[in-house]
Amino acid sequence: MSALKSVGINTTLTSGTSSVSSSAFNQQSDTIRVIAETVGVYVAIGTNPTATNENFYVSSTDAAEISIGPTRSQRVVGVTTGTTTTIDFPEGTGSPFAVGEAVTLTAGQTGFNFAHKIVSSVNNTSNVGGYHGTRIVVDYDSSSVTGTFDPNNYAELRKSIKVAVKSEAGSGKAYIQQVQVS
Repeated sequence: MSALKSVGINTTLTSGTSSVSSSAFNQQSDTIRVIAETVGVYVAIGTNPTATNENFYVSSTDAAEISIGPTRSQRVVGVTTGTTTTIDFPEGTGSPFAVGEAVTLTAGQTGFNFAHKIVSSVNNTSNVGGYHGTRIVVDYDSSSVTGTFDPNNYAELRKSIKVAVKSEAGSGKAYIQQVQVS
């Protein structure tokens, strides 16, 4: 028997025979627990998922712990604003994020924060324009952000995901919680 520790907040989705999706949330664990209240549900996880009958099935008689992969985050030391946003990571580190994944920036300067935006490119080339660290470009229009990013205020970029569910028949509720399993 395993023990579970909740991480983050619980999300409740009212499901029907069409897919419904959660709001984006920061991935803080490698596992989510899904409980289907009255009818079984199909579960899809990703950037902008749509649940279908081909996805993971959770019955209404048992909860399921589903792996969502390793958590990914990285300290941010630079932000270049514009119609897209360039994020700089510390020299000597890489990007744990891949093109097409969604990320959320939490900075000590609230004007630079954004949620669930898509990574459009990753540049690991050394000494491009005087930068020696990995840079990524995020599909986020930050051109209206004023001020200068201060790397001394701790800022973190973290992978964000959504969960979608679809009932096998009728309607019901699905409860979704990130958990740590021991």
